Amino acid sequence: MKDLEKLIESLHPLERKVLPFIDNDVNAETIIKKTNLQEIEVLRALQWLQNKKIILVERTGNEIIKLDKNGERYLNIGLPERRFINVLRDNAYSLGEIKTKGNLDDNEANISLGILKKANAIKLGNKIMLTGNGKILLGREFPEEALLKKLPININKLHDEEVDAFHSLRSRKDIVKSDLVRDVHVLLTELGNKLKNVKIQDNLIESLTHEMLLKGQWKNKKFRRYDIKADLSKIYYGRRHFTNEAISYIKRIWLDLGFKEMTGNLVQTGFWNFDALFTPQDHPAREIQDTFYIKDPEKGKLPNHKIVGNVRLAHEKGIKGSKGWNYSWKEEEAKRNVLRTHTTVLSAKTIASLKNEDLPAKFFSVGKVFRNETVDWKHSFEFYQVEGIVVDENANFRNLLGYLKEYYKKLGFDKVRFRPAYFPYTEFSVEPEIYHPIKKQWVEVGGAGIFRPEVVVPLLGRDVPVLAWGQGMERSIMEYYNIHDLRDIYGNDLKKIREMKLWLK
Repeated sequence: MKDLEKLIESLHPLERKVLPFIDNDVNAETIIKKTNLQEIEVLRALQWLQNKKIILVERTGNEIIKLDKNGERYLNIGLPERRFINVLRDNAYSLGEIKTKGNLDDNEANISLGILKKANAIKLGNKIMLTGNGKILLGREFPEEALLKKLPININKLHDEEVDAFHSLRSRKDIVKSDLVRDVHVLLTELGNKLKNVKIQDNLIESLTHEMLLKGQWKNKKFRRYDIKADLSKIYYGRRHFTNEAISYIKRIWLDLGFKEMTGNLVQTGFWNFDALFTPQDHPAREIQDTFYIKDPEKGKLPNHKIVGNVRLAHEKGIKGSKGWNYSWKEEEAKRNVLRTHTTVLSAKTIASLKNEDLPAKFFSVGKVFRNETVDWKHSFEFYQVEGIVVDENANFRNLLGYLKEYYKKLGFDKVRFRPAYFPYTEFSVEPEIYHPIKKQWVEVGGAGIFRPEVVVPLLGRDVPVLAWGQGMERSIMEYYNIHDLRDIYGNDLKKIREMKLWLK
């Protein structure tokens, strides 16, 4: 009994007004009329009562067919086809005469012609006359006419002939329309039936005011009890896509380590994407099955002649200590536009822009790259790459490993190891691996190394150690978000985005 009293004391004023008018299987519209409350107030009260398990609410939707503006007019003066054949009751007439006598506009006359011809009700000539079938139709009601007289009506109550008539009328302008009418039915639960037999006070105080405190008016007053455990509709706050939250955090890691951000276009020439990185023009990575080439514009502009000449020389003959690739480098091939296959293109451009007084320098980028891959749960044709370079006379291989270990440590991976690797534009080269604590295995997450002189000298003008890395972002964040399909990282499932936990490290 005490629990029942507490429940009664917690009822909102709207609930107190609505509850006395609830009997088994009453609808919301009836309650609105009896209480003189607004629809939104009644629906809100019903929702609260349902949350308290006092009532059950059943919502149904019915499609109701109604007369539209032309339908109301035709109900009074007759459908165009009815007025058309009525004119021909005693005589044959030309179309112009029929339009005048039947008060038909051009559109109505044309529609009537089509309908009556299809029904074999008229014979066309210099003058239009009724056929035998047309004379029968004079004394018979069209299904469309019968339906207009029955409106409004629930679409589920139509029989087959009426369904056909409805579709016929709906295909014509502004004769009928259908509205979805939602109906809310309310049923009392066992708890609700108990409450019906209890007197419910309506003089409980909702809130404590400043005046009550000053004058002591709160004494001996009864306040409404608040249920802090009541179920409420979840409020979704505004937030960025969870992938963008992770990107912002990754950018903050590198900014905190003293790096500057690099940015650039998604479309680049093959020169910057491949040639400047000492990738030969017959390398498999440049094949169409691996790279997206742009059709329009097919080619772009190359940088100044000095840089182009230096890169050509590195490819054809090499620089000091290198033999190059020993082939004829083609400028036209270098001009071809591609969707960048790695953000290392930004590193090459940045190195080419540096002056001696800019050194030492550290740069990073987090950007999309594109590969011609078949899409499945672990592969995508677009993904993010975390790029970084350190241009420093005193930089060494151990510094490179240190930067990467620190980065992955800040992402929550304490176990990092490195395997020897090969890339055309770095030497030494390594592939970092992080230990997956759930799968109990090592996962490769990118590539890194020290740029070869064949990359640095043509762009910078001298050989300076450049630490470089390009790390895949997706694998680093999939575990945190408990994502097992790479495609979900870029999806726009609103429910998933709302419920995904915040990126907190």
